[in-house]
Amino acid sequence: MNKIAYKWGFLLFFPPFILQAQLSQEVIFFESANPFSFSDIIGDLEHQEKQTVFGQLTLPIDSLNPDKKYPLIIGVAGSLGWREHHQDYLKMYQEEGFATFELNSFKSRDITSTVGSQDEVTIAAIILDAYLALEKLVKHPNIHKDKVAITGWSLGGGVALFSGWLPLKNAITTEVSFAAHLAFYPPCFINAENLDFTQSPMHIMIGELDNWTPATPCNHLVQKLQGRANIDITIFPEAHHSFDSQTPVTRNEKGYSFKDCLFTLTEEGDVLMNYLYFPMSSPLLQKIGFSFCVERGVNIGGNPKARKKAYEFAKTFMNATLKNEEDKGGK
Repeated sequence: MNKIAYKWGFLLFFPPFILQAQLSQEVIFFESANPFSFSDIIGDLEHQEKQTVFGQLTLPIDSLNPDKKYPLIIGVAGSLGWREHHQDYLKMYQEEGFATFELNSFKSRDITSTVGSQDEVTIAAIILDAYLALEKLVKHPNIHKDKVAITGWSLGGGVALFSGWLPLKNAITTEVSFAAHLAFYPPCFINAENLDFTQSPMHIMIGELDNWTPATPCNHLVQKLQGRANIDITIFPEAHHSFDSQTPVTRNEKGYSFKDCLFTLTEEGDVLMNYLYFPMSSPLLQKIGFSFCVERGVNIGGNPKARKKAYEFAKTFMNATLKNEEDKGGK
């Protein structure tokens, strides 16, 4: 058999999609804690209740180079937990040659959803999970320690965004950092007194019609950080919360609408009520603080045009921020 016939015979026996889709998966456990607020981390981290957390690491397999180090993307779900469109992003990243880590902060704590309460597992707790996961994952022999990004949706978008807030990040670790932050429809209705954010690339993607986590505070935050941080925003017209899903737009009567809220975030990590200015440092105080400005009932669902653009942008963003020219050429 000549070389050309041999080549085509090999490809017929092993179709290209099979050769490219080999993945290795393992469950990673690490010790975290259960802080309620940012101030619990900044001022009292060592006394927080300990918590074992896990996630699933997925690695592309390069049989010709088993010692290859991959850029990694840590994904964080929203208040409804991991959904199909979140998984679609992870699959896309894997096909692009990235390792992915599906952080399971909810399942680790036996929680399925925080819609309508937002106190069982907080953004503070998940940011702590994310950094402690990062500290463990960078020691993995197949992970490139300087090329790890974080992305998330809704509640997870808040994690992706505020994991870049340096007073909080530095209280957890100064040993590791995220190389990029991609936040989908995060809660931006927190006005930080301290505007020290990471210099790593950050990007917010949000819908113009989002009444769960509104776009206007995100736009204001990006404007305030211009010249101070490497941050930008994309606002999709006629798009609601979860615009990148394939589900039709529906009404969720349990969800909190934060369209009339703007809370102050102090340098110490306290989020203050709108009017009484007490720290919302417990579930009860948070419930009282929310009562001054939130409403029940939000719209949630996909927008096909926005979804397509979001996936295209996410792919470009991660390739640009996590891969060098050699990585891109070897795809």
